[in-house]
Amino acid sequence: MACFVVPAAEAILVTAVAYSLKKKEMKLSALKIDGVQTPDFSEEPKKIKWSRKLSWLAGLLWGGVFLLAFEHLWHGEVVPFPPFLTAMFSPEDTHAMLFEMATVGTAMSAAVTAVWGAVVAFADAKVKLLRKAAANK
Repeated sequence: MACFVVPAAEAILVTAVAYSLKKKEMKLSALKIDGVQTPDFSEEPKKIKWSRKLSWLAGLLWGGVFLLAFEHLWHGEVVPFPPFLTAMFSPEDTHAMLFEMATVGTAMSAAVTAVWGAVVAFADAKVKLLRKAAANK
């Protein structure tokens, strides 16, 4: 019914945080030379930035949200006129929709976030391993 709303809310939040972090990281990495902001390319990054990691999560979430929204639209559970969700036409259906959002939507968001966490842990371990191998050469 509306299980995609919970991951959509998480995707909006993660996208905003990733954007904010990216702006902050860009400001921190810039040098002020003769009044002009230029990026500092003198030092190689030692790890993957958090804004990039969060953009991975946002991509996973947005992909799932669009796929689920299309699937619900295909089955007639989402309509192009208010209230947009067919489950909101009756109180009984609204209760079932809210229950589905609380259970299925939350579980999907948690599963996607857990997979993202595993990917981030793997990527960090791989970067650390590559840095160690490069230092030994």
